[in-house]
Amino acid sequence: MGDVISTNLDEGKREMITARTNAVMAEFGRFYEQQYAVALFNSVRYEIEGGGNTQTQLLHRKDPLKNKSIFSGGLFQYLEESKKWRSRFLYVGDSYNISLYESKAVRVINCAGYRALTSMEEYLGLLNNSLSDTKAKVASAPFLKCPTQFPLILWHPYARHHYFCVMTEKEQKKWHAVFQDCVRHSNNGLSEECKVATPAFTDALRLYRQAKGHYGTWDLMCGNQAQILANLVMETLHPELKNLIVPRLKGKLQQRQRDWMLISDAVYRQVVSQTKTQHEALAQVCEVERPRLDSALRTDMDQIITSKEHVSGKIRALVLPRVEQLVRSKVQPYIHSILEALMEPTSRGFSEVRDILFRELVEVSKNTMNDRSSEKLGEHMDKISMLAFHPVKMQSCYEKMEALNLEGLQQRCDVSSPSVFIQRAQILMRQQMDNAVHTFEQLVHQSLDGHSGEDFCKIIQRCQDRVLKKYDYDSSTVRKKFFREALLQIIIPYMLKQLSPSCSPDLPKFKELIFEDFSRFILVENIFEEVVLQSVSKDIMMAVKEAAVQRRHNLYRDSMVLTNSDPNLHLLGEDTIDWAGQFGGVKGDRQGGEVANRKRKQIVSMIHLDGMPLPYESCQEVPGVDGIPEESEGQTEQDLETEKPVNPIQHVPIEKEPGSPDSLNEIRDLINPVLEVVEKDDEHFEIPPHVFVLSCLLKCDSVEEKPESIPRQIP
Repeated sequence: MGDVISTNLDEGKREMITARTNAVMAEFGRFYEQQYAVALFNSVRYEIEGGGNTQTQLLHRKDPLKNKSIFSGGLFQYLEESKKWRSRFLYVGDSYNISLYESKAVRVINCAGYRALTSMEEYLGLLNNSLSDTKAKVASAPFLKCPTQFPLILWHPYARHHYFCVMTEKEQKKWHAVFQDCVRHSNNGLSEECKVATPAFTDALRLYRQAKGHYGTWDLMCGNQAQILANLVMETLHPELKNLIVPRLKGKLQQRQRDWMLISDAVYRQVVSQTKTQHEALAQVCEVERPRLDSALRTDMDQIITSKEHVSGKIRALVLPRVEQLVRSKVQPYIHSILEALMEPTSRGFSEVRDILFRELVEVSKNTMNDRSSEKLGEHMDKISMLAFHPVKMQSCYEKMEALNLEGLQQRCDVSSPSVFIQRAQILMRQQMDNAVHTFEQLVHQSLDGHSGEDFCKIIQRCQDRVLKKYDYDSSTVRKKFFREALLQIIIPYMLKQLSPSCSPDLPKFKELIFEDFSRFILVENIFEEVVLQSVSKDIMMAVKEAAVQRRHNLYRDSMVLTNSDPNLHLLGEDTIDWAGQFGGVKGDRQGGEVANRKRKQIVSMIHLDGMPLPYESCQEVPGVDGIPEESEGQTEQDLETEKPVNPIQHVPIEKEPGSPDSLNEIRDLINPVLEVVEKDDEHFEIPPHVFVLSCLLKCDSVEEKPESIPRQIP
């Protein structure tokens, strides 16, 4: 593998990659420095003038995934180095990065830009698109053979691909939902908490691509700044390198495909490393200059605003006739059809969120009615607390949004694909579900003071009704905002592409109207885009308002206010309630250091498959790095069929399942099993989960208890 990379990426090509990266970063840096000053001006102006935000009915919590993990378990991975499949342990923490525990090492996969696939046919289709001159037929043998019928593949246009497989369809669906959630979270854009750096970065990136003739949405604007910039470099560098290197690759088709992917990954890692270093230096330069700019802004804010309004009026007078003509002829006739295409799947998804929320709350109410102890209530509330971050339970909501179809717009409005809007709507669904669950928790927790178990069911029912009403209102507000933003993202790039050839040559003359001291904060290009945006915003607002007035898709009017809104609701806490600690008698805070790290509560429960060994199942607890089983240094390579899997929890090999008993004594031992329990002096000793469940089953047989009375291992 190293020979392939070193042979095809010699010193000359690496210098070429570095030079191309430096050129892109230098040009992007000029845009970033300009937009940084403009973003700072907008931020300070907003801070001084203030702006009204829509008052939500549901609460929002700060860190919902604190001390939580999403999923963990064992599956098989294909190793490029040995061309073998090996059993590996994967852990998905609150960062949504996939930690892959290998022999004496931990590899972390950041899923930004990836796609999670479940079939070799789909994978080969994407592979052929990225390697147009080395096509492989679907029926032809791929360069790897999956030992089971349930593959899981993480595909990236530039980075290394990752191949996994599991033993059952049930496991495949669960892991696929988890991988999709990791991709969705990693692609969710930059942090909105950075009020200056984030808008400066996104505007600079947009202007850079527009200067190259690329308008509209961009699928690869995902990940952190370094990854986004690396994608920007690879957008032009990758095809050029492919034309240089691929014709020189030797071997069969499958071997050439594998070699090119390894080379592409090496190039991508080099570019990411360089963009990361250069972006950090660029951001540092702007941050150093920020205090001086901030001081100048606060001193001359009134004059800067007056100067900007004067220039805006001049530019508006010049371009508005052309803009209005374009809006009337090419935009207005299509606004309603675009809005309808967005509303249908989005509203179905949010409706599914409400249905799942309702079912889960009813389940809590029913369970509380059957057992009114505070411990059981704490158990049920702790289980529902992480509902929004359960990829499997939320999958049906996300699938509704996958039906979004913008085929007619992809060429007309330069929309590369609907994935940008799909993932954004799915993130909003998850946020609304978490807000609803968190509000329900806070209301229940507040109402429990001084009440006994007899009142639990009534309290839960009352809080459930209040939360569902609040969800309906907030869901309407969030969807209307999403529709407006999506329409702007689709229409504005199209209008700019149509207007720029005729309007851009006239813009430089307006720079003479701007004082030199204010020229850092007032850019004629930004003012031109603001004029275009304002010209079409009214039509978009009217279209969304009309849909709300007609109560289409359960949208509320903007003037509607809940009559029973809670004025003191936002005074409740923003932190997650420790239900297990307060009502179950065991507080997570008391767990010290290592124990707390090793027992992070997992959101997705473990899969139990009858007759299936443990390595093919999910794990209840996430072991520390030192607890991951390792292959011995002298172990020889074995095929999947002959390799003995290792239990990642108990660190022992798993033997084959016993065959049929041959002797009478063996039959008696199976009928009357004897469990041998060894006492431990350590007060923290815990019974292994499989022994605990087996003992409960034996007790059920002896006292004729129902299986439902067996405590579950994990919520």
